[in-house]
Amino acid sequence: MLLRTPAHTLSEQLSERFASRIRDRLLAAGARLPSVRQCAAQHGVSPSTVVAAYDQLLAQGLVEARRNRGFFVRGPAAPALASKAKGAPADGVLDAAHAHQRKAPISAATLMRGMFQPISAKPQPGLGVLPGEWIATDPIAASLRRVSGAASVRETSVRYGEPMGDAALRRVLAARLQALGIAARAEHIITTVGATHALDIISRTLLKPGDSVMVEEPGWAVEFARLSALGMRILPVPRGPDGPDLAVMQRLCEAHAGTAAAPRLFVSVSVLHNPTGACLSPAHAHRVLQLAQRHGFWIAEDDSYCHLAPEHATRLATLDGLQRTIYVGGFAKILAPNWRVGFLAAPPELVEPLLDTKLLSTLTTPSLLERALAHCIEQGQLRRHAERVRTRLDAARSRSARLAQQAGCRFAAEPAGLFGWVDTGVDTEQLALRLLDDGYLLAPGALFHAEHRPSTLMRINFATTQEAGFWRVFERGREEFGR
Repeated sequence: MLLRTPAHTLSEQLSERFASRIRDRLLAAGARLPSVRQCAAQHGVSPSTVVAAYDQLLAQGLVEARRNRGFFVRGPAAPALASKAKGAPADGVLDAAHAHQRKAPISAATLMRGMFQPISAKPQPGLGVLPGEWIATDPIAASLRRVSGAASVRETSVRYGEPMGDAALRRVLAARLQALGIAARAEHIITTVGATHALDIISRTLLKPGDSVMVEEPGWAVEFARLSALGMRILPVPRGPDGPDLAVMQRLCEAHAGTAAAPRLFVSVSVLHNPTGACLSPAHAHRVLQLAQRHGFWIAEDDSYCHLAPEHATRLATLDGLQRTIYVGGFAKILAPNWRVGFLAAPPELVEPLLDTKLLSTLTTPSLLERALAHCIEQGQLRRHAERVRTRLDAARSRSARLAQQAGCRFAAEPAGLFGWVDTGVDTEQLALRLLDDGYLLAPGALFHAEHRPSTLMRINFATTQEAGFWRVFERGREEFGR
């Protein structure tokens, strides 16, 4: 709530509120500010106060006005127009050089910054991690103490670790993968700095700029952005409740068969897909593997949510026997996020090329943390912790799903795992901007498409949306947005 004070006018307070969000990158370049009428209603001020605040943002070069479209966060490369902006009219008249600029999407980086720099102390509905209080610190602290005697600390500090990763951890991981039916031995496993690093190693090893990669849509924007930054051509494949759209995959493969544009890689989250929560069916898995064999593309299977899923869930690496599938796992979603321990399990002929890429990117990975994690797994502490988290998450999911439906949302996919994929009935990018005022960061549906487009969907975290207070704010914001 804005309060009139002798030191700061209402327009100055409103201007600084938006300026702070822009500087902290909670409002991405290209994001649209609320209309003058909407902003006035949201903050309980007059339209003239909003116009004055937006004029101040224009003068600072933080936003730009576009004819008949409104005010938008200025991109970093845009020239400063402070002298012109000071006199810009409220309807957004600017020179024609900016009229062609299109609205940019809210980026995944915005959401990730919100994870590291929370906008408020409230549970955040859009975040992709469990709340910190859900993570058991005692077992990992005990494991770290167990392996960090003076001799061990000296040994692991004065030299680089093993290039493949700590041998004890790789043996433990091999046993765990075999329990999932994945035929991996320790020599097939390379440890990484988290699962995202594993995916990056795979991409840099198997692909070159201009290569085509099939990705599931909706999918996680970080993967889209990472592949785009590497110069890859992204081929979206719609993701349904049973898996990727097989007809689309087949068309993409056949359309470019025998050419340099043929897909080289398919990136998939088979189990508890982000953002829908869906799991791959056995029939779909078999067909995907048949396509991979026939058309010669590799599969990167990201199983980051495996600890939240039943062990009988269908995995491509299980059915494939690590022939065309590279399995990726990590522990950030369930245990010690800041340790950044991940791994990949690969077909034998890819191990050496993948290891070369790891050495070129990070040299080695921290042995002490890997040994502590190995101890935590061997002693059954990770298994017991995961069981407790799944029980707690089941209860949270039930409460959150009920509240979402009471708030008028419809689930576009059956609620499962950590995330819900809900249809709000309004543009969730604009709704996300509105709810920032109340201290909530949403994950709008546009984030989960390879090419930006408006969406009424959003991803919710079941662990952080089980309180009625958020849903009351959500309903109020949606009603104001619809006026």
